[in-house]
Formats: sequence, C-alpha cells, structure tokens
Amino acid sequence: MIRHIVFFTVKAAVDVETVRSGLTALGRIQHSRHFEVTVNRKVDLYANDIDIVVYAEFEDDAALDAFKAHPLYEATTRAVRPLRELRFSADVLAVPETVGA
Repeated sequence: MIRHIVFFTVKAAVDVETVRSGLTALGRIQHSRHFEVTVNRKVDLYANDIDIVVYAEFEDDAALDAFKAHPLYEATTRAVRPLRELRFSADVLAVPETVGA
C-alpha cells in the first residue's frame, strides 16, 4: 500500500477554505482506498507553516498513477495552483507493523 501525503501552503489566508474545498473534489476519483483533506490545526511548537494536508492511500503504484492521470486531477490542479504557494508531496510504502517487537 502507498501512502500519498501532500502539504500545501496557501498564499492568502482567506483562500484556505477555497483550496481545501477544491482539493476535496479529488476524493471522487475512485482509485484511492482512502482519501481525506484537512486544514492544519497549527498547534506545533516550532513550525505552523502548512495550511492544508491531503492524505490518501493507494493499493499500488498503478492505482496512484491512475489517480494522477484522471481528468479531475488535472482540473483541480489548474484551479488550486494559483492560490497555493508551496506544495510538498511524499509517497511512502506502508510497512506492516511488527507485532511484539
């Protein structure tokens, strides 16, 4: 399983909800096992720069690639890109927890 995690900063605070709402539309793409978009609570003691977090789970690389190839993904990117400042993405393999370790 692949965990797809994306962090966004938004140029203007008034646009955070617009970006969150736009990114939420990606949840309609059927290739993910789990998909959520949340606004950062900004309670960290050291850094609170991130405004929005996207977290999704995909069965494999093919599912993630299909998600990114979907027309809604491209449309969402076009709508959100002008409002965001930074985007950091990580795709990590989920490692089964070791029992009794």
